[in-house]
Amino acid sequence: MRCPYCQYSESKVIDTSHDTHGGIRRRRECLSCGQRFSSYERPTLATPLLIKRDGTREEFDREKLARGLRMSCTKRPVSASDIEGLVGKIESELQKMGKLEIPSRVVGDMVISGLKELDQIAYIRYAIVYLRLDDLHALRNVIDRLLLES
Repeated sequence: MRCPYCQYSESKVIDTSHDTHGGIRRRRECLSCGQRFSSYERPTLATPLLIKRDGTREEFDREKLARGLRMSCTKRPVSASDIEGLVGKIESELQKMGKLEIPSRVVGDMVISGLKELDQIAYIRYAIVYLRLDDLHALRNVIDRLLLES
């Protein structure tokens, strides 16, 4: 692990902690300049290819998913750690499936379900695009269902 301050390649581990998704955070100290920094390790497991609506295949992109969630949650009281937690949960569920390919709709359904629990306004924002709600009546139906559930 190279020091981000002086690029020296030797460091010692001061502390190690585990997160809920199997990742490891290590606190390190550079043996040359003495600066402290953190490194994160996450096991790399294969995620399936996503089959898009038009039939094309695309690699699962964790960052693309996180960007979409952040856009839906803009100016909402949803923390970055909540978004990261949802992304991690979705990624681990995809890995547990053990399939080579899955429809992208599966990921969309996981996102919709997760956002419904996190923030209902973010859920509506995402649903407008994902469910292709192109008129006010369709949007009203979704909102009415949310109101009945709460």
